Amino acid sequence: MAEILYVCVRPERGAADAEHASFRRGLGVEELDRLDLVTTPLTEDVLDRHTGFVIGGSPFNVTDAVTSPLQQRVEADLERIAERAASGVASAFFTCFGIGVVTRMLGGELTLAHAESTRAAEIRTTDAAASDPIFGPSAPALRVFTAHKESARRTPPGATLLATNDDCPVQAYRVGNRLYAAQFHPEPSPRDFADRMTFYRNNGYFAADEFDRVSGEVLAARVDGATLLRRFAGLV
Repeated sequence: MAEILYVCVRPERGAADAEHASFRRGLGVEELDRLDLVTTPLTEDVLDRHTGFVIGGSPFNVTDAVTSPLQQRVEADLERIAERAASGVASAFFTCFGIGVVTRMLGGELTLAHAESTRAAEIRTTDAAASDPIFGPSAPALRVFTAHKESARRTPPGATLLATNDDCPVQAYRVGNRLYAAQFHPEPSPRDFADRMTFYRNNGYFAADEFDRVSGEVLAARVDGATLLRRFAGLV
Protein backbone atom coordinates (compact mmCIF):
# COMPACT_ATOMS: atom_id res chain seq x y z
CA MET A 1 0.00 0.00 0.00
CA ALA A 2 1.44 3.34 -1.04
CA GLU A 3 1.62 5.98 1.68
CA ILE A 4 0.38 8.81 -0.57
CA LEU A 5 -3.10 8.93 -2.08
CA TYR A 6 -3.94 10.93 -5.20
CA VAL A 7 -7.43 12.37 -4.77
CA CYS A 8 -9.13 13.06 -8.09
CA VAL A 9 -11.90 15.66 -8.43
CA ARG A 10 -12.08 15.78 -12.24
CA PRO A 11 -15.24 14.40 -13.91
CA GLU A 12 -13.36 13.95 -17.22
CA ARG A 13 -11.85 10.45 -17.14
CA GLY A 14 -9.09 11.14 -19.64
CA ALA A 15 -7.97 14.27 -17.81
CA ALA A 16 -8.13 12.40 -14.50
CA ASP A 17 -5.99 9.52 -15.76
CA ALA A 18 -3.38 11.92 -17.13
CA GLU A 19 -3.32 13.96 -13.91
CA HIS A 20 -2.77 10.81 -11.87
CA ALA A 21 0.25 10.00 -14.03
CA SER A 22 1.52 13.57 -13.69
CA PHE A 23 1.34 13.44 -9.90
CA ARG A 24 3.08 10.07 -9.79
CA ARG A 25 5.97 11.43 -11.87
CA GLY A 26 6.01 14.71 -9.99
CA LEU A 27 6.17 13.00 -6.61
CA GLY A 28 8.85 10.64 -7.87
CA VAL A 29 7.10 7.53 -6.53
CA GLU A 30 6.66 4.15 -8.16
CA GLU A 31 3.17 3.66 -6.74
CA LEU A 32 0.44 6.21 -6.19
CA ASP A 33 -2.92 5.08 -4.88
CA ARG A 34 -5.96 6.81 -6.36
CA LEU A 35 -9.41 7.81 -5.20
CA ASP A 36 -11.86 9.34 -7.69
CA LEU A 37 -14.13 11.43 -5.48
CA VAL A 38 -16.52 12.12 -8.34
CA THR A 39 -17.48 8.44 -8.37
CA THR A 40 -16.48 7.16 -4.92
CA PRO A 41 -17.13 8.91 -1.59
CA LEU A 42 -14.32 9.17 0.94
CA THR A 43 -14.47 6.59 3.72
CA GLU A 44 -12.74 6.42 7.09
CA ASP A 45 -10.73 3.35 6.14
CA VAL A 46 -9.23 5.22 3.16
CA LEU A 47 -8.27 8.07 5.46
CA ASP A 48 -6.69 5.67 7.92
CA ARG A 49 -4.67 3.79 5.29
CA HIS A 50 -2.74 6.84 4.03
CA THR A 51 -0.44 9.34 5.66
CA GLY A 52 -0.23 11.71 2.70
CA PHE A 53 -2.73 13.14 0.23
CA VAL A 54 -2.30 15.11 -3.00
CA ILE A 55 -5.45 16.73 -4.35
CA GLY A 56 -5.71 17.50 -8.05
CA GLY A 57 -7.55 20.23 -9.90
CA SER A 58 -11.12 20.42 -11.16
CA PRO A 59 -13.43 22.48 -13.36
CA PHE A 60 -15.59 22.96 -10.23
CA ASN A 61 -15.58 26.41 -8.61
CA VAL A 62 -16.37 27.02 -4.95
CA THR A 63 -17.80 30.44 -5.86
CA ASP A 64 -20.45 29.06 -8.22
CA ALA A 65 -23.87 30.41 -7.19
CA VAL A 66 -25.45 26.99 -7.64
CA THR A 67 -23.56 23.74 -7.14
CA SER A 68 -24.66 20.17 -7.73
CA PRO A 69 -25.16 17.60 -4.95
CA LEU A 70 -22.06 15.85 -6.35
CA GLN A 71 -19.89 18.93 -5.97
CA GLN A 72 -21.22 19.56 -2.47
CA ARG A 73 -20.33 16.02 -1.43
CA VAL A 74 -16.88 16.28 -3.03
CA GLU A 75 -16.20 19.53 -1.19
CA ALA A 76 -17.29 18.00 2.13
CA ASP A 77 -14.93 15.05 1.58
CA LEU A 78 -12.05 17.40 0.75
CA GLU A 79 -12.70 19.31 3.95
CA ARG A 80 -12.34 16.07 5.91
CA ILE A 81 -8.88 15.57 4.41
CA ALA A 82 -7.94 19.17 5.10
CA GLU A 83 -9.10 18.94 8.70
CA ARG A 84 -7.04 15.79 9.18
CA ALA A 85 -3.91 17.49 7.84
CA ALA A 86 -4.54 20.70 9.79
CA SER A 87 -4.70 18.65 12.98
CA GLY A 88 -1.34 17.03 12.16
CA VAL A 89 -2.66 13.50 11.71
CA ALA A 90 -1.72 13.38 8.02
CA SER A 91 -0.03 15.52 5.36
CA ALA A 92 -1.91 17.02 2.41
CA PHE A 93 -1.08 19.15 -0.63
CA PHE A 94 -4.18 20.75 -2.17
CA THR A 95 -3.98 22.34 -5.63
CA CYS A 96 -6.18 24.52 -7.85
CA PHE A 97 -9.87 24.05 -6.89
CA GLY A 98 -8.77 22.54 -3.59
CA ILE A 99 -7.31 25.78 -2.26
CA GLY A 100 -10.77 27.30 -2.56
CA VAL A 101 -12.26 24.54 -0.44
CA VAL A 102 -9.55 24.94 2.21
CA THR A 103 -9.80 28.74 2.20
CA ARG A 104 -13.55 28.63 2.79
CA MET A 105 -13.11 25.99 5.52
CA LEU A 106 -10.68 28.32 7.32
CA GLY A 107 -13.14 31.20 7.16
CA GLY A 108 -11.36 32.99 4.33
CA GLU A 109 -12.87 34.84 1.40
CA LEU A 110 -12.74 33.85 -2.26
CA THR A 111 -12.75 36.24 -5.21
CA LEU A 112 -12.91 36.23 -9.00
CA ALA A 113 -10.64 39.28 -9.15
CA HIS A 114 -7.35 37.38 -9.41
CA ALA A 115 -7.99 34.86 -12.17
CA GLU A 116 -4.98 33.64 -14.16
CA SER A 117 -4.97 32.35 -17.71
CA THR A 118 -3.40 29.12 -18.93
CA ARG A 119 0.33 29.82 -18.85
CA ALA A 120 3.61 29.40 -17.03
CA ALA A 121 3.89 32.09 -14.35
CA GLU A 122 6.61 33.13 -11.95
CA ILE A 123 5.71 33.08 -8.27
CA ARG A 124 7.78 34.54 -5.45
CA THR A 125 8.38 32.86 -2.12
CA THR A 126 7.74 34.94 1.00
CA ASP A 127 10.03 35.64 3.92
CA ALA A 128 7.93 33.22 5.97
CA ALA A 129 8.67 30.49 3.42
CA ALA A 130 12.41 30.64 4.09
CA SER A 131 12.16 28.03 6.85
CA ASP A 132 9.52 25.92 5.12
CA PRO A 133 10.88 22.51 4.04
CA ILE A 134 8.90 22.47 0.78
CA PHE A 135 8.95 26.06 -0.46
CA GLY A 136 12.09 27.35 1.24
CA PRO A 137 14.60 25.61 -1.08
CA SER A 138 12.88 27.20 -4.10
CA ALA A 139 13.49 30.78 -2.91
CA PRO A 140 13.33 33.41 -4.17
CA ALA A 141 11.07 32.33 -7.05
CA LEU A 142 9.94 29.46 -9.24
CA ARG A 143 7.83 28.95 -12.36
CA VAL A 144 4.61 26.96 -12.32
CA PHE A 145 1.54 26.44 -14.48
CA THR A 146 -1.62 28.40 -13.71
CA ALA A 147 -5.22 28.31 -14.97
CA HIS A 148 -8.00 29.35 -12.61
CA LYS A 149 -11.02 31.60 -12.25
CA GLU A 150 -11.22 32.02 -8.49
CA SER A 151 -8.69 32.44 -5.69
CA ALA A 152 -8.34 33.47 -2.07
CA ARG A 153 -8.76 37.23 -1.67
CA ARG A 154 -6.16 37.20 1.11
CA THR A 155 -4.38 34.65 3.27
CA PRO A 156 -7.11 32.96 5.34
CA PRO A 157 -7.10 32.95 9.16
CA GLY A 158 -4.54 30.59 10.68
CA ALA A 159 -2.52 30.18 7.47
CA THR A 160 1.03 31.24 6.61
CA LEU A 161 1.54 32.72 3.13
CA LEU A 162 4.35 30.92 1.30
CA ALA A 163 4.15 32.20 -2.29
CA THR A 164 2.67 35.13 -4.17
CA ASN A 165 2.82 37.16 -7.36
CA ASP A 166 1.31 40.36 -8.70
CA ASP A 167 -1.56 38.68 -10.54
CA CYS A 168 -2.69 36.41 -7.70
CA PRO A 169 -1.55 37.48 -4.20
CA VAL A 170 -2.28 34.10 -2.57
CA GLN A 171 -0.41 31.47 -4.56
CA ALA A 172 0.31 29.07 -1.70
CA TYR A 173 -0.01 28.81 2.05
CA ARG A 174 0.51 26.35 4.90
CA VAL A 175 -1.66 25.55 7.91
CA GLY A 176 0.22 24.09 10.83
CA ASN A 177 3.08 21.94 9.61
CA ARG A 178 1.30 19.47 7.35
CA LEU A 179 -1.46 21.15 5.35
CA TYR A 180 -0.41 22.88 2.12
CA ALA A 181 -2.65 24.61 -0.40
CA ALA A 182 -1.51 25.98 -3.77
CA GLN A 183 -3.48 27.91 -6.36
CA PHE A 184 -1.24 26.68 -9.18
CA HIS A 185 -0.59 23.24 -10.67
CA PRO A 186 2.78 21.88 -9.45
CA GLU A 187 2.58 18.44 -11.04
CA PRO A 188 2.40 18.74 -14.87
CA SER A 189 5.24 18.88 -17.33
CA PRO A 190 4.74 21.18 -20.34
CA ARG A 191 3.56 18.19 -22.37
CA ASP A 192 1.15 17.17 -19.61
CA PHE A 193 -0.34 20.64 -19.36
CA ALA A 194 -0.71 21.05 -23.12
CA ASP A 195 -2.49 17.70 -23.31
CA ARG A 196 -4.79 18.72 -20.44
CA MET A 197 -5.82 21.80 -22.42
CA THR A 198 -7.61 19.59 -24.94
CA PHE A 199 -10.17 18.55 -22.30
CA TYR A 200 -10.92 22.15 -21.30
CA ARG A 201 -10.81 23.92 -24.63
CA ASN A 202 -14.27 25.41 -24.10
CA ASN A 203 -14.17 25.97 -20.34
CA GLY A 204 -13.03 29.59 -20.40
CA TYR A 205 -9.43 29.15 -19.22
CA PHE A 206 -8.25 30.45 -22.61
CA ALA A 207 -9.95 31.50 -25.83
CA ALA A 208 -10.81 28.38 -27.82
CA ASP A 209 -9.54 29.92 -31.05
CA GLU A 210 -6.22 30.61 -29.32
CA PHE A 211 -5.60 26.95 -28.55
CA ASP A 212 -2.63 26.50 -30.87
CA ARG A 213 -0.87 29.64 -29.70
CA VAL A 214 -1.42 28.98 -25.99
CA SER A 215 -0.44 25.30 -26.21
CA GLY A 216 2.70 26.29 -28.11
CA GLU A 217 3.68 28.68 -25.32
CA VAL A 218 2.97 26.00 -22.72
CA LEU A 219 5.14 23.46 -24.54
CA ALA A 220 8.01 25.95 -24.75
CA ALA A 221 7.86 26.82 -21.04
CA ARG A 222 10.18 25.70 -18.27
CA VAL A 223 8.57 24.95 -14.93
CA ASP A 224 9.86 23.54 -11.66
CA GLY A 225 6.72 22.95 -9.59
CA ALA A 226 7.39 19.21 -9.37
CA THR A 227 10.31 19.92 -7.03
CA LEU A 228 7.72 20.96 -4.45
CA LEU A 229 5.95 17.62 -4.74
CA ARG A 230 9.17 15.65 -4.40
CA ARG A 231 9.93 17.52 -1.19
CA PHE A 232 6.38 16.88 0.01
CA ALA A 233 6.81 13.15 -0.67
CA GLY A 234 9.96 13.22 1.42
CA LEU A 235 8.03 14.53 4.41
CA VAL A 236 5.18 12.01 4.31
